[in-house]
Amino acid sequence: MPTRGPAGRPDRGGTLRIARPPASDAETLDPASALSAYEYLGALYNRLVRIGPDGTVAPDLAESWEPDAKATTWTFRLRRGVTFHDGRAFTSADAAYTLRHILDTATASPQAPVLTPLVDPKRLRTPDAHTLVVPLKSPHAEFPSLLTHYNCYVVPDGSARSIGRTGIGTGPFRLESFAAAGPGRVTAYPDHWAGRPVLDAIDFYSVADMQARSNALLAGQVDLLSQTNLDFATARVIAASDRATIARAENAQWYVLPMLTTEKPFTDVRVRQAMKLAYDPEHILKAALQGAGTAGWDNPVPPNDPAHTAAHPAHDPEQARHLLKKAGYERLAVDLYTSSYDPIFTPMALAYQESAGRAGIRIRVKTAAADSYYTQIWMKKPLMATYWYTGRPVDQLLNQVFRGGSSYNETAWADKEFDALLDRARRETDAGRRRELYGQAQALVIERGGAITPMFADRLVGISRKVRGYAEHGFEFDYLRIGLKGA
Repeated sequence: MPTRGPAGRPDRGGTLRIARPPASDAETLDPASALSAYEYLGALYNRLVRIGPDGTVAPDLAESWEPDAKATTWTFRLRRGVTFHDGRAFTSADAAYTLRHILDTATASPQAPVLTPLVDPKRLRTPDAHTLVVPLKSPHAEFPSLLTHYNCYVVPDGSARSIGRTGIGTGPFRLESFAAAGPGRVTAYPDHWAGRPVLDAIDFYSVADMQARSNALLAGQVDLLSQTNLDFATARVIAASDRATIARAENAQWYVLPMLTTEKPFTDVRVRQAMKLAYDPEHILKAALQGAGTAGWDNPVPPNDPAHTAAHPAHDPEQARHLLKKAGYERLAVDLYTSSYDPIFTPMALAYQESAGRAGIRIRVKTAAADSYYTQIWMKKPLMATYWYTGRPVDQLLNQVFRGGSSYNETAWADKEFDALLDRARRETDAGRRRELYGQAQALVIERGGAITPMFADRLVGISRKVRGYAEHGFEFDYLRIGLKGA
């Protein structure tokens, strides 16, 4: 299986054809409220800051940023000479408006619960056209990282009512056409501040399922499959074809077996610890992913994140048996729900079943319908399979998915010591000490939390053999440099 896409430089021009999963009729190009349309957002917009390939916060529309001594006020210095697709100059008024739009309850932005505890929209200041000052309600030394989220793309001042249709941004492409859940097209914006993109245009197509998208790639009807993690059988067929091949987005997906800590037997921390010690992550990585990824060892922070800590307990089936006996669950038997929603769910569940069986744990794998999996199973059944895209900064990841009371806390785990660690990390202005605190928080997730994290998976991406310059990590996609050979 190839480890990367075709090498070499693309020719200038041409149209890239991307097949993506279908979305709902409510799909929007308003970044603040978008739950899909990732491909359009990355082509049409920029953020103040983004996540670089090394996992650190990197400049985008903001060239630099700095906190005051206590990290209670952040000042962003903005790029000059940037224009929106309608010719308007980008200024600090647009940056401030974008934050207010996200925080507006009428927008219903998924990022609002993250920013609302920190930012009062009435206190934002724009001392000049190229400076944005963000006073915070409480200190936060990692605040810029929260603006890397895909809901934080910058939109023009006053555009709330129209932006979902117009897609006017500062990105390398501008909108030509868009149909919710349907096809669309963007064309190169020649005045983009970072230079004109290689491509002339990108056509987007909504294609019903993974097999149909794969067939379209093999037939030469599309050039790239987006939001599609191919199963190995399909990936091998594509890699062996004359028209297409496989590229990889390394550690792009974080796979989880969440234990609902409000439901027996997972209310007992000893049972949760036993479920983690019982299985071998390396076995699941090999069985479910053929080694195309990295063992997780129950730490949700990706191994390429600068804040990742590698310390973890060893695989220990005998200790798992001991803990279960102490907890009164010597003959533990539980249902593990999976579905065809993602091609890795069932192989992961079966591999876990086999591995945990060596510790005497009986796992009954139950297959649920894909179309209702995230409404009937997720956060409702005590044990199930799921995944997340990586690319979330460590502060957002730990607060959004593991803090007690968070709406995305899929295990319903609540730990006051853990929450206090996150608060201390936010206030800590010394980078080394802050990393130690995030390391301690990761240790608590591993030791006490309800998330079994067997692995991080490389996303196997189907691309045409004509594609050059493909680069993707987390939610970041390089639209400037991707192109076609022989365009």
